[in-house]
Amino acid sequence: MDSKTPQRRRRSSVIQNGTITREKKPKRSEVLAKKKAVEQSIKSARAEKDHLASFPEFRHFVNNGLSMCLKSGCGDTLSSPVKHYVQSLLKLNMEGPYGSEWLDEEKVKRREMVAPEAHYIFVHEDANSVGDETRMMLSAEEASTSCVEDSGPLVGFLHYRFVLEEDVPVLYVYELQIEPRVQGKGLGKFLMQLIELIAQKKCMGAVMLTVQKANLLALNFYLSKLRYIISTISPSKMGIEKSYEILCKTFNDEAKTILETMENRGF
Repeated sequence: MDSKTPQRRRRSSVIQNGTITREKKPKRSEVLAKKKAVEQSIKSARAEKDHLASFPEFRHFVNNGLSMCLKSGCGDTLSSPVKHYVQSLLKLNMEGPYGSEWLDEEKVKRREMVAPEAHYIFVHEDANSVGDETRMMLSAEEASTSCVEDSGPLVGFLHYRFVLEEDVPVLYVYELQIEPRVQGKGLGKFLMQLIELIAQKKCMGAVMLTVQKANLLALNFYLSKLRYIISTISPSKMGIEKSYEILCKTFNDEAKTILETMENRGF
């Protein structure tokens, strides 16, 4: 018999009886196994090219006079017209909230958008529903280059990645950009519902995103309508003054403890 077995039993018994409240330190092998499992979950999620395949009911959005189809994409396979569209819509929607920071931020976003780990959900108007009243708010030249395959013009996109935040695997929404003329009709909420389903299916602990404080409509959308919260890793929660907040919605107790609960971070 292992000589340590009685000791382990006594320790376990004491803990069960509540006389020791100190949490048992995990074994190194357990820590390494957990780390390996987390890395594998992120690797597996990144390798999958079409996350929409698991949710065919989300390939179409029909509501409030809109008829849209959704398609998956990756940053390193974007065509030149789609890159141009992404850059143009980012400028249209984000130059205002970023203000004087936009010139530097635009360069960062141009690099981010074509990274191999960048996943996309593109929103197109259904080809049969395109009419004069549904022209995009960008220039006519830009609109003419936005058709892809059998779909109508692009009207928005969602850029997301699978990353580690505080050792928690998360789906991080880098961009949710929709043309102003189709905002306020449920499309943004529909896309975020899809993202949350993808995150949970791929065993992510949370969905996270960054929002400019000046973008009051976006803050209200995430905090009030979608019930996201300001994460403990957001600058404002750490006493740091920045122009943005980091928001999250967690799906398990570990992620909640690390990304939501202030007491566990020493604040």
